[in-house]
Amino acid sequence: MYPNLAAELARKGLKQKDLVPVLKTRAATISSKLNGKSPLLIDEAFKIQSALFPEMSLDYLFKKEEEQGTA
Repeated sequence: MYPNLAAELARKGLKQKDLVPVLKTRAATISSKLNGKSPLLIDEAFKIQSALFPEMSLDYLFKKEEEQGTA
């Protein structure tokens, strides 16, 4: 659902479960949010970005797969 986020997590050697302390929720909940089964709230996106990727924009990190081919 968020290929740029997945790529950046991989570059840092992180997995979805490493977001548990950032979002203070279960790994299953994070998986549901990142796979599009549950909504990812804007405050959760800000927490991920500020904790792990402060040098990257929200637009880049959370661009959805279907948006990748568009300008």
